Amino acid sequence: MPVSGATIYLQLKDSNQTQTVHTDQRGDYSVPALPGGVYLLRAEMAGYNDAEVPAVFIGPNDQKNIDLTLLAAKTTASYSAAARSPQFFDEPRFTVAGVTDTTSLGGHGSDTVVRARESIAKETVSLGKDPASTARAADYEKERDQLMALLAHEDTAEFHHRLGDVQEKLGDSLDAVREYQRAAELDPTESNLFDWGSELLLHHAPEPASEVFTRGNRLFPRSARILIGLGAAWFARGSFDQAVQRICEASDLNPADSMPYLFLGKIQSAEASTSEQVIEKLHRFVTQDPQNPAANYYYAVGLWKQRKDPRDTARTAQIEALLKNSIRLDPKFAAAYLQLGVLHSERKDYTRAISDYQQAIHADPQLEEAHFRLAQAYRQVGDAAKAEAELQARNQIDKEMAKEAERERHEIRQFVYTLRDQPPPQAP
Repeated sequence: MPVSGATIYLQLKDSNQTQTVHTDQRGDYSVPALPGGVYLLRAEMAGYNDAEVPAVFIGPNDQKNIDLTLLAAKTTASYSAAARSPQFFDEPRFTVAGVTDTTSLGGHGSDTVVRARESIAKETVSLGKDPASTARAADYEKERDQLMALLAHEDTAEFHHRLGDVQEKLGDSLDAVREYQRAAELDPTESNLFDWGSELLLHHAPEPASEVFTRGNRLFPRSARILIGLGAAWFARGSFDQAVQRICEASDLNPADSMPYLFLGKIQSAEASTSEQVIEKLHRFVTQDPQNPAANYYYAVGLWKQRKDPRDTARTAQIEALLKNSIRLDPKFAAAYLQLGVLHSERKDYTRAISDYQQAIHADPQLEEAHFRLAQAYRQVGDAAKAEAELQARNQIDKEMAKEAERERHEIRQFVYTLRDQPPPQAP
C-alpha cells in the first residue's frame, strides 16, 4: 500500500549535504538534479520503522527508481525484502572464460534467422537499460575508477552492478558480466538477475543466459521481462516452441501489456510456420488494442502462415483487411505493404503487388525482400529491365547488411564459455 507524506532523506556520504522530500498520495517521490556521488537513502514515517539503503551510487546524468518498504512499527523494515529472501545460488553451472571476435555463433538456420536472434537479443537487453547516455569515455573511465575505489572499502551489489554498466559502456564485456554476476550473488534482485542474464544473451551465450533466467523466473515468477528473456534465450538456442511458451506466459501476467505480444510477433516472423498458441495470443493483442498497427500486422502474418489452403478466400480476406488496417494506422509501415504485396502476388494481381512493393520500398528503402519480390513481379509482367534493376538494388543492400552485421558481431563480442557436466537447465 502506498505511504503518502513519508519523509525521504538523501545524504551525500562523507558530507553534511542532505536533500529532503516527501512522498505524494501515490507514495512516489522525486529528487532532481543530484550531483554525482554515493548517497545514504532513508525513509521515515510515524508509525513505521525506518527504511534505508546505505549506499546508492549516482553517476553523471543518472536516473534511478528505488523503492523503499516501510513496515509497521515492531517489525523490521527492509529494502527489497521480497527480493532478498530466497538466495539465488547454487553456484552457476557455467563459466565465462573470455571473449572472441569470431562470428561463429553456433546453432542452425539461415542468416535471416541468425539476424532475427541477434535482433531479439538486443531488444531484450533494452528492457533493462536506461536511454543511451551522452557521457564521454573519459567520464566512464573516471566513474569506473571511483567505483573500484569504493568497492575496495565496501563490497555492495549496488557498486558491482553500476560497475558492470560502466564496463560494458567502455567495451570491457568480460569484466562487465563478472560484475553483474557478483551483484546477483550479493543481492539476487529481479533487476540484478535480469541484467546478468541479458548480458550473457547479448554476447551470444544463450545456454548460460537460460540458466540465469530460469532461476530468476523461480524467484520472480511474476516478472514479465525475465520470462521474455528466457524466451529469447530459448529462441537463440533454436527452440521455437520453448521460446513461444515462455513469452506466452509473460503475456498472461498482464494481458494489457503489449511488450510480450511484440516479441511473439517478431519471433513468429522468423519462422516458416506458427502455432495455435501464438495465434491465440496475437488475436487477444489485436482485440484489446485494435488501433495498434503492429497488432493488426502480426495477427495477419500469423493467420497467413497458418493457412492450409491458399484457396481459403475467407481467411485471405481477413488477412487483407488486417494489413490494410495496419497501413491505415501507420502509412509508413513497410512490412505491412510487403505482406500485402505477397498476398496480391499469390492472386496473380501483379499490378497491385507492384504498387504494394513500391510503397514498401518508399517507406523503407533498405527492405531487401521488397526489392527481390518487386523484381519477381516485374518479370511476371514482362519488364525485364526493371526486374534487373531491382535485383541489383537488392544485391547491394544484401552486401551492406552483411557488412553491418559483421561490424556489429565484432563490436558485440562473443563470450567463450564452458558448461559443466550437469545436463542443460530445463524450463520450469
